[in-house]
Amino acid sequence: MRVEPAAHLLQLPDKLARVSWVYVLILALIGLVGYAMLYSAAGSSHQPWAWRHAVRLAMGLSAMIVVAMIDPRVWFRYAYVLYAGAFAALVAVELMGSYAKGAQRWIDLGFVQLQPSELMKIAVVLALARYFHGATLQDVGRPLYLVPPALLVVAPSILVLGQPDLGTAVTLLAVGGTLFFLAGVRWWKFALIFGAAVAAVPVIWQALHDYQRQRVLTFLDPEADPLGAGYHIIQSKIALGSGGLWGRGFGQGSQSQLSFLPEKQTDFIFTMLAEEHGLVGAAVVLTLYLAVFLLGLLYAARTRSQFGRLVAAGVSMMFFLYVVINVAMVTGLIPVVGVPLPLISYGGTAMMTVLIGCGLVLGIDVHRDLYMKRFPVDDV
Repeated sequence: MRVEPAAHLLQLPDKLARVSWVYVLILALIGLVGYAMLYSAAGSSHQPWAWRHAVRLAMGLSAMIVVAMIDPRVWFRYAYVLYAGAFAALVAVELMGSYAKGAQRWIDLGFVQLQPSELMKIAVVLALARYFHGATLQDVGRPLYLVPPALLVVAPSILVLGQPDLGTAVTLLAVGGTLFFLAGVRWWKFALIFGAAVAAVPVIWQALHDYQRQRVLTFLDPEADPLGAGYHIIQSKIALGSGGLWGRGFGQGSQSQLSFLPEKQTDFIFTMLAEEHGLVGAAVVLTLYLAVFLLGLLYAARTRSQFGRLVAAGVSMMFFLYVVINVAMVTGLIPVVGVPLPLISYGGTAMMTVLIGCGLVLGIDVHRDLYMKRFPVDDV
C-alpha cells in the first residue's frame, strides 16, 4: 500500500500528483461552454467577447493551479491582511470608482476594470475561516464572540449594497451565514435573524433604490409593464420556452440572435443556452455545476484542518449561490439582481474570483493531510 507523504513535506511533483484533475477538467468544460455561448451571442464571431473569455479562462485555470500549490497556512497567516486589502478596495470604489450602467462598482486600472466586491467574497471566506478555526462550541454559543465575524460580513455588504449591487450583497451575507452555521452557530439564532429581517422589511424597502424596488414589483407582476420594467424577464421566459427539449440549435435562437433578449452575454446567458440547446443542454450544464459543488464538499469533509474545511465549504457554497441565484433570476423565481453565471457569463473579475476560489479548494485537498493546531491558533 502506498503511503502518502506528510502534507508539509510535499514537493511540487507530489502536489501536482495529488491535484484532482477531474475537478479541473469539469471547470474547464464549463468555461468552454461559456466560450461557445459567447461566440454564438456575437453572431458566430470571436469578437468582442469569446476570445477575451478564452484568454481569461486560460489565465484563470493557470492561476488556479498555482494557488492550489500554496500551503494553506500561508492563506491562514494572511487572511486578515487580504480582507483588509479587499475592504480598502471597496472603500476606494466609493471614492474614485468608475460608473457603468448606473452603478459605481469598478476601479479603472487602465488595463482592466477591477470589481472589488467580487474579491471580497473570497476575502470574507478566508477571514471567517481563520476566526472560527480555533472556536469551540462554547465560544460560538456566546453572542459577544459572534460580533467581530458578523461585522466582517455586514460592513462590506453595506458598502456593496450602496454601489448598488444587491446580488453580491446577498451572496456575501449568505456565504457568511454558511460559515457561521458550519462553525457551530445554532439554527435558532438564524431564525431570530430571519425574523428580525422580516420585521425590518418596511425599512429595507425604503432604503432600496428606485430601480431595485421596481425590480421587486416587476418580479411580482412582470406583465404590468411588458415594454418597460417587465421586458427583460418576459423575453427571458419566451426564450426559455422556445428552446423546448432539444433547443433550436447552436446560433439559431430567435430571441437572442434577433436581440430581443437583453444582456445575453452576461446575466441572461443561461437563457440563451437553454433556447439554443433546450432542457437537455441546460440540464447537462447544471449537472457540471452540481459536480463542482459536491466535489468541493467532499474535499472539505476529508481535510484534517478546521480552517481548510471552512474555506473549501465556504468557497463551494459561494459557487453554488452564483449558479442558484442566476438561474432563479432568469427563470423568474426571484427578482433580477445582476449575478453572473460562473465561467459562462462574460466578465473578467468574476471569472478570476471563481477560479482563484476553486484553486483554494484544490489546495485544501492537495494538503488534506496537513494538521493545523486549533489551540492556540498562533502555533499554526
